[in-house]
Amino acid sequence: MTPAVQVIDTMAKRKKDAGRPRIERPSRAEVEAAFRTILRWTGDDPDREGLLETPARAARAYEEFFRGYDEDPAAILRKTFEETGGYDEMVVLRGVRFESHCEHHIVPIIGRAWVAYVPNGRVVGISKLARLVEVYAKRLQIQEKMTAQIADTIQEVLEPQGVAVVIKAQHHCMTTRGVHKHDTDMVTSRMTGVFRDNTATRQEFLSLID
Repeated sequence: MTPAVQVIDTMAKRKKDAGRPRIERPSRAEVEAAFRTILRWTGDDPDREGLLETPARAARAYEEFFRGYDEDPAAILRKTFEETGGYDEMVVLRGVRFESHCEHHIVPIIGRAWVAYVPNGRVVGISKLARLVEVYAKRLQIQEKMTAQIADTIQEVLEPQGVAVVIKAQHHCMTTRGVHKHDTDMVTSRMTGVFRDNTATRQEFLSLID
């Protein structure tokens, strides 16, 4: 394949992926059957009394864990307020607790998020920022991607002067399995606009993280 053909093929694949419909979900019965298989794989008996209802309970739990796939993150931020009285200073929501799941092992990621932006004529209700964190958390995640998703969505929808997001979290794939390194956490950040370009603005935000 020539380089020109490779470029065309890559562009076509990206276009196809962008418009790809969502994967069809299996039925509840199929999900519960899968959990029964997992129970047998552990060496236990899914037909014993204590486990009879476990597949159904696990299916309901997974619905809650991953409900973020059913929500549009951008739609959460579209209702904004323009009567800001000229306010153009930093808005910060601190310590938003979340529970997510690692996409590599499907085990918990427990952490907090600090979200800030500098308005550019429009502000959004603070509960919407917390909901945005929640929507992305309720998906299979890696922390780096989640941090970028939150910041980029705010930047794209609100078009502020800048956005800053910091996430601190513990990963059970590291604390309860594998290397078993307890009491460790991971810190990620994403800065756009004035938070990236202006050192004073960035340091003001970082000073508000406890």
